[in-house]
Amino acid sequence: MSKVAVFGAGSWGTAFSLVLADAGHEVSIWARREELCTTINETHENADYLPGIELPSSIRAGHDPSEVASGADFVVLAVPSQTLRANLEDWAAALPPDAPLVSLMKGVELGTIKRMSEVIAEVTGAGPERIAVLSGPNLAREIAAREPAASVVACADEEVASRLREAMHTSSFRPYSSVDVIGTELGGAYKNVIALAVGMAVGKGFGDNTTASLITRGLAETARLAMELGADPLTLMGLAGMGDLVATCSSPLSRNRTFGEKLGQGMTTEEITASTRQVAEGVKSCGSILALAARHDVYAPMAEGVHGVVVGERTVDEMMGSFLSRDTKHERD
Repeated sequence: MSKVAVFGAGSWGTAFSLVLADAGHEVSIWARREELCTTINETHENADYLPGIELPSSIRAGHDPSEVASGADFVVLAVPSQTLRANLEDWAAALPPDAPLVSLMKGVELGTIKRMSEVIAEVTGAGPERIAVLSGPNLAREIAAREPAASVVACADEEVASRLREAMHTSSFRPYSSVDVIGTELGGAYKNVIALAVGMAVGKGFGDNTTASLITRGLAETARLAMELGADPLTLMGLAGMGDLVATCSSPLSRNRTFGEKLGQGMTTEEITASTRQVAEGVKSCGSILALAARHDVYAPMAEGVHGVVVGERTVDEMMGSFLSRDTKHERD
């Protein structure tokens, strides 16, 4: 049995800890609040984020980063993307020096507009052979319920990606390996922005034609940026691209789609944020993704429109109208 350290006890960190436990690993999960650690260890349930899901005894929670990381064969990072840098600065000294670091985060850092793998490299000094990202159609509640699902784990070192793939494989969770870190990572980050747009459309009462159009054009926008940064376009057609996009845009379990629906119904970003403890990554990342696209001179009307609504600079009606009023062009442009 291997030991895996999971830093982050939110819904996705906890659900993925279940995957790892089912794969036969001893899992040590870091939680920010000591009382949550106590609850997990005593009741074998994370009632704050995954109520009703029983956690096996092979999952233990702790608040001390050194204890959580000690002896880990690999480390999983599952905190909100905009908090990663500050958290890693606290954890870096505790992380095993040779262990692969696996990012479950789907965002682009505000200010630096770095992808999460780039933040990990910058803070920890880890080389690309130690940094992996996992992305796919993986809604936490369904994963925790052990419903069949698949995902992609990508690392520049193909051997490491393959090793991680085998370490995460269970009877209900099938990972595939890839060396396309950029495509896997950007597909996961951008789909949150598109899910916000789809949610807004649903909140306004629009139907399937509208949502399908937004999903498809959103994928084209994602691919433009990812390919400009060096991604394999086929990655965007797979689990980390189209697969994740469809799940996030279609499911009421998606935090980003739900957030978008409330925007479409007339609530403000501040009102929605105050009403939930869950983080909708696209709300923060839409601005950084827009900045990343601008840096590379990539046309990103959906990121621009969503960001405008999120920060209160335009209404949902204005955003939807802008999509339709743009000049017509060839579909591939």
